[in-house]
Amino acid sequence: MKKVVLLALAVVASASFCTVDAKKKKKEVKEEQPAVVPVELKNGSDSVSYAAGMAVTNGLMTFLKQQHGIDSTSIGTFIKAFEETVNAGDSPEAKARIAGADIANQVSNRMLPGISGDFKDSPDTIVADLFYRGFIDAMKQDSTHFSQGAAEEFFRMKQDVDKKAKDEKLYGANREAGIQFLKENAQKEGVITTASGLQYKVLVQGDGQVPQKTDKVQVHYEGRLIDGTVFDASKKHGSEPLEFRADQVIPGWTEALTMMPVGSKWQLFIPQELAYGERNTGNIKPYSALIFDVELVGIAGDKPAEPAKAETAKTAAKTTKKTARKK
Repeated sequence: MKKVVLLALAVVASASFCTVDAKKKKKEVKEEQPAVVPVELKNGSDSVSYAAGMAVTNGLMTFLKQQHGIDSTSIGTFIKAFEETVNAGDSPEAKARIAGADIANQVSNRMLPGISGDFKDSPDTIVADLFYRGFIDAMKQDSTHFSQGAAEEFFRMKQDVDKKAKDEKLYGANREAGIQFLKENAQKEGVITTASGLQYKVLVQGDGQVPQKTDKVQVHYEGRLIDGTVFDASKKHGSEPLEFRADQVIPGWTEALTMMPVGSKWQLFIPQELAYGERNTGNIKPYSALIFDVELVGIAGDKPAEPAKAETAKTAAKTTKKTARKK
């Protein structure tokens, strides 16, 4: 019991000394602060200059809080750094100090989180301390472990390898589901499979002109995942058909549009390699097979119909269908 009491007294005494010491330090800091020099505005130039300086701070506190996590309790430190920078002028040391702080902020708050996110769920992770050490050693031209070129090459290689491993881990099931879906879909009545792997079903066969790759087409469409989820539709963008060049869309669309006569409505079943592949577009995850209902309303410029081209497209479709059946 005596030991416990003594320990408690020691803690209280220590706290008392710390409190006294802290008060002394506060007092010392307060005494060291320079007196604030009153501002004198002697003429119009003085007044407008002073007012301009105040005006440009509008919204600065909000910016500091949101972008840098600085609140009113730290504003004294901010002001001190601001004054030191302003008073340093254009000396190389001052410029280097400012640049160092600015680059450090960008690297810490943008670059490092971005790179770390790229390696998340991959076989490797980014260690912050070693990332910063590599940065500093590169600036010192220290090639103990890597030359600049070797480091860049190694990093790019690991990015590619780890991304593929990450994508396989997260989205490999999408690819396999798409392959199975298209395999079963190819056996359904009316579904035609082209040499590229594109599948389509003619819902309405038009008799207008068949677009060329460089033509601007006008279409209505609805896009779905193979589970039926609608991820986009022309009606979301207004009542008018959307207009774009036939070769400025995913490969599966370009192939279909350059076989469809105007007035046609086809249902497209597009394998991932003819869609967005490994790209992550938000609602469409990597390696996703897609389904589109596409209605070709017209070709921009009101080109006259060319029945011969339409007939050629019909013949090609029939030939493809026969080939698919033989398979």
